[in-house]
Amino acid sequence: MSLMSLTPERQTLIRDRLSREGRVLASELAREFAVSEDTIRRDLRELASAGLCRRVYGGALPPAPGLVPLRKRREEAEERKRALAVALAERIAEMTRPNATIFIDAGSTNIHVAEALDQSLAATVVTHAPAIACALADKPALDVVLFGGRVNRHTGACLGAVSQREAEAMRPDLLVLGICGVDAEIGITAQDYEDAAFKREIGARAGAVVAAALNEKLASVTPFPVLEPGRIDTLVVEHDAPPQALAEFEAAGIRILRARPPLTERPAGAKSARKAS
Repeated sequence: MSLMSLTPERQTLIRDRLSREGRVLASELAREFAVSEDTIRRDLRELASAGLCRRVYGGALPPAPGLVPLRKRREEAEERKRALAVALAERIAEMTRPNATIFIDAGSTNIHVAEALDQSLAATVVTHAPAIACALADKPALDVVLFGGRVNRHTGACLGAVSQREAEAMRPDLLVLGICGVDAEIGITAQDYEDAAFKREIGARAGAVVAAALNEKLASVTPFPVLEPGRIDTLVVEHDAPPQALAEFEAAGIRILRARPPLTERPAGAKSARKAS
């Protein structure tokens, strides 16, 4: 039996390569180890689930240095997140019947979603993120409910026993989920244990689930599971998201919508209509 056919030894070599080179590509590892790319992708998923790497489309990166506070994440890729938010807000308007209940999960992209919601949207919006509640304050047609508890500085959400009990008693018509990673086989995952537990609770009771993902979160797995792929109704992705990754999500039954390019990348005179795959 070849050494490369043994999963533990192969995964150890992948970790060593990540440490030395800072990135691995599934196609290169498959050729080098004489195994299939599916085998390498399984290795990377297992390593990512254990917190030993970050899966990205086509390969993996070393594990993140730790949970990044919301304050810092709000400053990262702001225009790209805003483009995702506009497309997701349009999808929310399409899916929302009058007087529906929407839960907006914590997350830097979802703050932009709250800001992008149409002023005429009539619904009850519930959140456990104070920043999202503030972003909704100038929407006259919305009733806004804020769950309580201790605010987690990394997620920007109220997490713990109080908010968990409130989640157990709620059945939103629509859940706007914040995600750390999304994979066509594994589904949605999170980096924080309490955050994942809250997302699972509210997600299990939601009528429909929608989310938005930057390119680096596609085919990415973080340690704590949230929802299986079949629970996702719509995933909004960036205008230049990799087609092969999107095909895998569509094969899993997920509706994919492409956002428009960020304003900083949009050519003069470009149409503003949303693109759908």
